[in-house]
Amino acid sequence: MTLDLGVLDAVATVAAIRDGTVSAAEYAQALADRVADHADLNAIQHFDADQLVLDATEAFQARPEAALSGLPIVAKDNINTVAYPTSAGTGALLSNVPAKDAGSVRRIIQAGGFIGAKAGMHELAFGITSNNTVTGPIRNPVDPDLIPGGSSGGTAAAVAAGIFPAGLGTDTGGSCRIPAALCGIVGFRPTVGRYDGSGVVPISHTRDTVGTLARSVRDIVLLDEVLSGDHTAKADTDLASVTLGIPRSVYFSNLDPLVEQAMEAQLSALSALGARLVQIDLTSIQPHNDAFGLPVAFYEVMRDLPAYLAEHAPGVSFETLVAGIGSPDVAQVIGSQLGEGAMSEAAYRSALDTHGPAMRRIYGSTFEEHGLDAIVFPTTPLPARPIGDDRAVMLNGEWVPTFTTYIRNTDPGSNIGAPGISLPCPVGTQLPVGIEFDSLPGRDRSLLFLAGAVERSMAQ
Repeated sequence: MTLDLGVLDAVATVAAIRDGTVSAAEYAQALADRVADHADLNAIQHFDADQLVLDATEAFQARPEAALSGLPIVAKDNINTVAYPTSAGTGALLSNVPAKDAGSVRRIIQAGGFIGAKAGMHELAFGITSNNTVTGPIRNPVDPDLIPGGSSGGTAAAVAAGIFPAGLGTDTGGSCRIPAALCGIVGFRPTVGRYDGSGVVPISHTRDTVGTLARSVRDIVLLDEVLSGDHTAKADTDLASVTLGIPRSVYFSNLDPLVEQAMEAQLSALSALGARLVQIDLTSIQPHNDAFGLPVAFYEVMRDLPAYLAEHAPGVSFETLVAGIGSPDVAQVIGSQLGEGAMSEAAYRSALDTHGPAMRRIYGSTFEEHGLDAIVFPTTPLPARPIGDDRAVMLNGEWVPTFTTYIRNTDPGSNIGAPGISLPCPVGTQLPVGIEFDSLPGRDRSLLFLAGAVERSMAQ
């Protein structure tokens, strides 16, 4: 077999299987070998090599002309699968096998693909390091001493290392885009509600969404078609006709020098290609964002998570799940909501009724006023940092909070429900840096086509 699985994307893989360059079984066996070769990354949580080869053969034979015919997809371990346990990386659910697949998984299967493995993650998706005390830390393929980001860190590491061609993650405040940025791949968060969110271990039904990670934008486009059913014809976006908003306040403040250098170089490149860059101010969103994000997540997780257990893991009580949490940061978060310090219903209602609508109005009016196609900013203010820096990381000579620093730029779009995509920004041989493009809710396809044009311009 001569295909280079480290670089081959999903679109090329499906084409190779269809034209007989490689059989579905041969491709699956090669992936199984890569799972073993990269076991040190701890990216894969549940896997069976023999099952992978069997499933690949059956998937291709059942739907040889389907969009994902014979393609193995890796899924984050909080997305229900009947083929493998769904543990969300927490002790009480390590052997939990749901009775039915998540809605997103059913879409993958209907399109001729299948779930080839479950990927590790930050415990219960409540963090961005993927340093999971229960299942062990996930390591960044670029440098195994560094975090891969999270909470979809296993999916990102598996795709970046060439173990699987593409994967499913979930994104509440940046959990697809942050690991994509830190591992050097593409990560997409769709408009909330675009993908079927059933059968996913939840944080917040208001904020959660299934997302995708891949090695190319065209793979993200393909997966979006499968997961959304939206087959809007691909349009070649002319960057000379695009208007991009640059929110320098907050989004561009206190950047790691590597991130700042990469971003400014890419903005200059986009401008040279004819893109119109407009300075915009989104600082008025920040107070609303602060009053929305955590109140909604904290209030809803204490209701959504027990409801998930009752439906999909009836043998596990919420008390048992809490007792089995191993990661100190996650135990602290959930523990803070068990007593008198729990998020109040008043703060939750204020978030939904006042701050959410205010954010959407400001965001929408900014797009309308400037005729924006998207806004563009660094996905994260800094690249990957060492495993173990869970509470604080070093940024420009100062220790800053790990979680809030990494989600600073991805969180507002999440709370607005907007689509966002992180692309690898050219940095030479240095650590990966992500550049993110966000658009208005519902403009997913036009955003993806814009991202494809940017990706092509970077490759030139």
